[in-house]
Amino acid sequence: MTERLRWGILATGGIAHAFANDLKLNGFTVQAVGSRSQENADAFAAEFDIPNAHASYEALAADPEVDVIYVSTPHPMHAAGATLALEAGKHVLVEKAFTVNAAEARALAELAAAKGLLVLEAMWTRYLPHMARIREIIAAGTLGEVRTLIADHTQLLSDDPAHRINALELGGGALLDLGIYPISFAWDLFGAPATTQASATFKSTGADAQVAVVYSYEGGRMASTISASDVKGPNTAVVLGTEARIEIDQVWYSPTTFRVIAADGTQLEEYRSEVVGRGMHFQAEAVERLVAAGTLTGDLLPIDETVAIMASLDEIRRQIGLVYPGE
Repeated sequence: MTERLRWGILATGGIAHAFANDLKLNGFTVQAVGSRSQENADAFAAEFDIPNAHASYEALAADPEVDVIYVSTPHPMHAAGATLALEAGKHVLVEKAFTVNAAEARALAELAAAKGLLVLEAMWTRYLPHMARIREIIAAGTLGEVRTLIADHTQLLSDDPAHRINALELGGGALLDLGIYPISFAWDLFGAPATTQASATFKSTGADAQVAVVYSYEGGRMASTISASDVKGPNTAVVLGTEARIEIDQVWYSPTTFRVIAADGTQLEEYRSEVVGRGMHFQAEAVERLVAAGTLTGDLLPIDETVAIMASLDEIRRQIGLVYPGE
């Protein structure tokens, strides 16, 4: 492993706790945290034994002992937080969904390139060991011609109108929070779709409750995804090929098991994940590896692909009539 970068955590919500915990469990250097209050910053710093606690995001960005900043605010604040970090000369890992729309994503990509810095979407699933093995199996031709992806991310979350998942002004809804997982998986397998068909249902707040998306590709390939915040489903995924399939167990987008099953029903392989923590540190390893190599874009998830995925989410929102405040 390369020499550790010094990480700063921007915002102190639930996902920041999960990420910081995985960094600490796996030997990363967490140098600083920034919150909107000194009290919250101090509490977070004490929990994870972080040396520097800042009462503002600006102070975190200005910290000379920080090399890279993880932005974990709600979606509508991602662009501002990442811009602050980039302007301060820090590499940036931005929680997914990367931004609210493609225009914001494109602006961040351009700013990072101008500054000579790395900006990466924190789509941690791409970096998990079981996903790496799945890509190896597909590349080896074990599945034959890969034709279909079916994946869901469906959770029974709070119905409180004030909860973030139901608040449009906070980017709430199933698509950005949950749908980004299977949609990004489809892009990982098949690239940009030829056509997109989307349908949705909505909550009383205007936030999307369920979003179904069908991508079609040249050659007859298809991906079918559904995300929901008001019903809990199996949270499994299956990749279908002409000679075999991969069945990924719940929760498919986190460390889990999968089986490779031939068309005649023979089990060809079973994979079981062995990961310390939740597995969010693998994306941090990618950041440190890329920075050490002087690479300014991702390899498993290039920034241009992140921008294209955001444009695809824009198209899905156009089809279902979902607009966020301020757009």
